[in-house]
Amino acid sequence: MDETTYQKLADQAFHAIGDAFENVDPDLVDCEVAGDVVTLTLPGAKRCIVNTQRPTRQIWLAANARAWHFSYDETARRWVDDKGRGDDLYGTIARIVKESAGVDVPFG
Repeated sequence: MDETTYQKLADQAFHAIGDAFENVDPDLVDCEVAGDVVTLTLPGAKRCIVNTQRPTRQIWLAANARAWHFSYDETARRWVDDKGRGDDLYGTIARIVKESAGVDVPFG
């Protein structure tokens, strides 16, 4: 994948994440999008960090002492965890937020 396509897809993903948290109470989950980083602040000062990794053309996610690397699957048209478990970016974020804050995130 070339740099322009990667950046376009990553930007779309970051907008989708920001949009999903637009109507979520910031006292439950605060979402801050700044450049190539999205920071979700969860109860108990826990954080979920999403950022781009341009050299590998991936989006990385870190939360709860775990990390995920998502590559864009052009056939499925989604960001999929590179460990082969079939986890997708939005589903993983939604699960983390549900477990940490008890909030259902309306992706898509």
